[in-house]
Amino acid sequence: MTKIQQELKNSLFNQKQGNIVSDMDGEKVMLSIQSGKYYNLGKLGGVIWELMKEPISIEKMVATLQSRYDVGQTECEEQVTAFLNQMLEEGLINEN
Repeated sequence: MTKIQQELKNSLFNQKQGNIVSDMDGEKVMLSIQSGKYYNLGKLGGVIWELMKEPISIEKMVATLQSRYDVGQTECEEQVTAFLNQMLEEGLINEN
């Protein structure tokens, strides 16, 4: 686990209010009302977004994704952490 992953390991993440999310051909797209920006979350990003309806840990997200997809734990943790960092930088999710 990387340093960033270690720092986020005990955090819980959830969706920020003020975003409009829609399904388009199996992928999630989002409009941030605050910034006016559009985001394509993709299929897996959409799954992670849905998991964050309620506060959830990286560990729980990774376990859920591994139960649905054929992905190793390290790769899954890295991808989830990268996605969460991007979402945090854009101000789209909360970290508690």
